[in-house]
Amino acid sequence: MADMFADEDAARFFQMVQMLQRSTLLQMGFLPDQSGTYHYNMGEAREGIEVLRMFQRKTSGNLSDQETQMLRAVISELQMQFTQAPQRRRQRQEEEAQSDVIRETFTQPQDGPVEDLSTPPEGEEE
Repeated sequence: MADMFADEDAARFFQMVQMLQRSTLLQMGFLPDQSGTYHYNMGEAREGIEVLRMFQRKTSGNLSDQETQMLRAVISELQMQFTQAPQRRRQRQEEEAQSDVIRETFTQPQDGPVEDLSTPPEGEEE
């Protein structure tokens, strides 16, 4: 990573931005935590974006072109992901609900959906 940046401070700045980015993505349900759980805390996610925007304002004119572009790109990506987070949450909830139904059917087959094929419906011949 040292080759990518002009100096150690630039590398550390990138690491700090990356930590905030990862934390924000975690709060938007884009990344699972260490236990595999997805979180949806949009207030915390919004605050993560706002902290990065504050860094952008406070460091204006003091960053290299590369650092400025990197910070702008991270903020832009997080803002886009923020708008998509509710849809991603609904989709994940639907997938989990479907998985729960399938899991329940296999763990408790006697309680699963049953179609009785032993007798023909009324009005049909055997």
